[in-house]
Amino acid sequence: MPRKKKNIETPKSGRPSFHESLKGFDIKVNSFGEMESTFEIDRINAFLNKEVHDKKLEAPDPLTEKIKATVKKKNKEEEE
Repeated sequence: MPRKKKNIETPKSGRPSFHESLKGFDIKVNSFGEMESTFEIDRINAFLNKEVHDKKLEAPDPLTEKIKATVKKKNKEEEE
């Protein structure tokens, strides 16, 4: 049975859409490998802190932790 060919996406022309508070943001890498941006790093960090949810900072779910502990215990018993 022959394989189906996957549709190859053509690169889109123009610029991608941005969040309204990032209008005018542009970032490039120069010949020395340094990143050059139109925004200050502090402004970018403030935006990320405000808009992006960090899973590592939230409190662990007690039920999930209990399940993980049970699985670890079973794996440990199987090894012995």
